[in-house]
Amino acid sequence: MAEVLPVGITGLAVLSALGRGSEPQLAAALSGTAAFGPVRRFDVSGRRVGLAATLDRAGSLSDELAGVVEQACQDAGLTAGQRAATPLLLAVHGHPGAGAEAVRLAERAGLAGAGRVYIGACVSASTAVADAALLIRRGAERVLVAAGYLVESDQFALFDAGQALATDGAVRPFSAGRTGLLLGDAVAAVLLESEAAAAARGRRPATRLVGWGRAGDAYHPCQPAPDGGGLARAVEAALRRAGVAPDALGYINANATGTQLSDAAEAAALRTALGAAADRIPVSSTKAVHGHALEASGLLELVITVLSLQAGKLPVNAGYLGPDPSCPLDVIAGSPRPVASPYALSLNSAFGGANTALLVQAT
Repeated sequence: MAEVLPVGITGLAVLSALGRGSEPQLAAALSGTAAFGPVRRFDVSGRRVGLAATLDRAGSLSDELAGVVEQACQDAGLTAGQRAATPLLLAVHGHPGAGAEAVRLAERAGLAGAGRVYIGACVSASTAVADAALLIRRGAERVLVAAGYLVESDQFALFDAGQALATDGAVRPFSAGRTGLLLGDAVAAVLLESEAAAAARGRRPATRLVGWGRAGDAYHPCQPAPDGGGLARAVEAALRRAGVAPDALGYINANATGTQLSDAAEAAALRTALGAAADRIPVSSTKAVHGHALEASGLLELVITVLSLQAGKLPVNAGYLGPDPSCPLDVIAGSPRPVASPYALSLNSAFGGANTALLVQAT
């Protein structure tokens, strides 16, 4: 059995259209209360779809990122000296000033500096988390990962023109009758820390990251490989790294966006990676309540997965109308289920065939 990584999650902060802080994220995920509504942040009068999950009175992305980074540091109880030794990994939409923005964000929070900026679409944040864990495994005491996306006109227009947005006002992962995704705001920060460093300052994390996996399909620029081969390999790698058998899994927060091809490919991936266990592992996608936050999706969904384990309840798959034969999974419909295992996966996939799997354990 592989050695379990001693990486704890010792601080977090989050906001989305569901609200600011952990409580509204968890409440909506457990009740299946979606945050989608008319977009008023920019003009959508010429678009096929005019809905998204946007936070009222959101500040600039830079200010919102600074806020969650500060809150995560406070949540973790970091001193000024500990901050000064903590690097920042930032996941945001790619633009020429992203690197400088990361440097300013680190300086504003008193962190050691911006180690890397991740712009790899919808696996940006989850890739940053995996890299943070690797840095800690190699000797770093702690790493702060932050990610942010606020729904804006350019990406909205691209997804609308590509006819990827849901036409019925709801995101229905793995469901019969699903018509597409809807975008959503998300800004989050998570502090990952070696358990030895956490113990030295009197902290015992309630959840830890015990495994991760990354793999590519290289199948098509936009479409997933129908067999989900890359995601299956990412899931297998995460389990193998942690020494956890598929039967030990208690929950999967799926990437499932509510699109026909992507959800079916993910279901195929899970059946390949998990075998017979896929019939009985509870699955849902919290994108059904908060929307698709692109580069920030992986961190928001990881946070909700962690909060759910700590609360002892699993999120419902909102918008579910009934089973689709192309998605033969144990979808959580109707009401939350009790947590039956300390292990949960959070999955993400991106255009270009990139796939990630993060495995967490409640302690």
